[in-house]
Parts: sequence; structure tokens; C-alpha cells
Amino acid sequence: MTANKRMTASKKVPGHILVFLIDDHPPIREAIRGRLQSIMDIDIAGEADTAEQGLHQIEKLRPDVVVTDISQKDGHGLDLVQNIKSRFEDVQVVVYSRYEEIVYSERVIRAGASGYVMKTSATDVLVDAIRTAHGGEVYLSRKMSSRILSQISRGEPAKRSFTIDELTDRELTVFQMLGEGYGMTEIQDRLSLSRKTIETYRRRAKDKLGLGSVSKLLQYALQWVSAGGDERLRETKGRYFKDERTLEEENTPREDGAEEAKSQRKTKSQRKRAETRQ
Repeated sequence: MTANKRMTASKKVPGHILVFLIDDHPPIREAIRGRLQSIMDIDIAGEADTAEQGLHQIEKLRPDVVVTDISQKDGHGLDLVQNIKSRFEDVQVVVYSRYEEIVYSERVIRAGASGYVMKTSATDVLVDAIRTAHGGEVYLSRKMSSRILSQISRGEPAKRSFTIDELTDRELTVFQMLGEGYGMTEIQDRLSLSRKTIETYRRRAKDKLGLGSVSKLLQYALQWVSAGGDERLRETKGRYFKDERTLEEENTPREDGAEEAKSQRKTKSQRKRAETRQ
């Protein structure tokens, strides 16, 4: 590797792909940069840890491909994808995220991205996604591609496999940010929306997920985020996700002593009457 290759590229080289990184975790950016710098036809234009910085640098550097995450310090990845595509039509976007692809891949493609790769995948998969996006095509895993093509071939609408699929993009964004520990004011500021609007999205998410209170929604969101957004883990009978009935039971006050004693007396009385009749 040459010294020039180790440095951030300031100009496009014919035949090379100029890539810009946006991720709020320095170790992740370092790992991506280290892998991409070893690829002869990929150059790093620069990097940023916030969406705002990223947009400013993209305007100045005009990379071919932007690699970004769903989670952002100052916003959300879906909004960032839409902003990049609306302002820089020729710039392709690949989303590289920890969240389960079955939840977000179709959403980011609708927003304008050209690929979705989970961070649990090998970095070679990210390289393939960057090359695919630069070539004007869309990169999805074989599993997701098969799922979507199967639906199209049967003329079916997008299948909603899990309850979380019922949420709109904005409802899912608010739900995810709640699970990441952000308070209402922080979400309001990051999304540039009013508190009333955020509360409306929160309420709709709560209702669609069948949860009876905001506290249950918060608990569910925390579990969902900790599991990387994989709602299929609910099938492990509460190991990661507790179903709505379990959540309801946990938040239902137990009978106090008086009520319990009354119930026991009633049961004994019923038994005595039954014995007398016999």
C-alpha cells in the first residue's frame, strides 16, 4: 500500500470509487477505513460523526458512495438518506447498521439508499455493497432479495412478518430512539419536530404494538434495541422479548391480603355447600 493510499483522497481518481463515512462510533469508522484502504479501487474521501457534518462534507467532496448508520448523534439514518438523495442525486448511499435487515432494509431502499448491510456481516460484504451501489444497482443480502422477489412474483404486497412492521418509518424512528435511551426533548431536538408530534408517534407505536402504557412501550423498546431490532427473538418465549400478556401481568397489581382472604373464604364456603348437598 502506498503512502498516498493511506491518506484521505482529496480528488477522484479515474476508475476508483470515492467513499465517505458517517458513523458516530470512532472504532467502527476506523475498522471500515482500515478495510477499505486495503482495496485498490476504493479511496476514502473523508468521514464524520454527525449527519450535519456529513452533509457539509459531502457537498464539498462529492463522493461516489456514502456509508452511514441508522443511528445518528443528531438525527436518524432514514432522514439522512433522504437528505443526501434530495441534495446529491448522483451520490449513492449504503447503510451499514447493527439493526436486523428484515426491519430496515426495505425502509432504507424506499428512502433512496442503494444497499443495506448488517454490521455482523464480514467487511467484504460491505465492499461488495459499495461496488454494487456505485454500479447503479441495489445491494441486499440473498435472503432479503429472495424475500422481496418472491413477493413481487406472486403479486403480493410487502409481507408484514412481525408487529414492528406495522409502524410507519417515523413511528419506528421514535420507537428506536426511545429504546436507545433518548428522552422526549432529545428526540424532539434531533428530529426537529414538536413535542406534540413526537408524543403522537409514540402513542401510535404503543397502540399498534398492543401495549397498554408508555412504560410498557419503553420496556419493549429497550429490549428490542438491545437485541439489535430482531423481533423474531420474541419466539424464544421471553428470553429477549416478553409478549403483551406477560407485560400486562407484570404491571397488574396483585390482590391485597383482604381480597385474597375473601377469595379463600368464598372457596371454602362453596366446598361446604357442595358437601352438604352430597
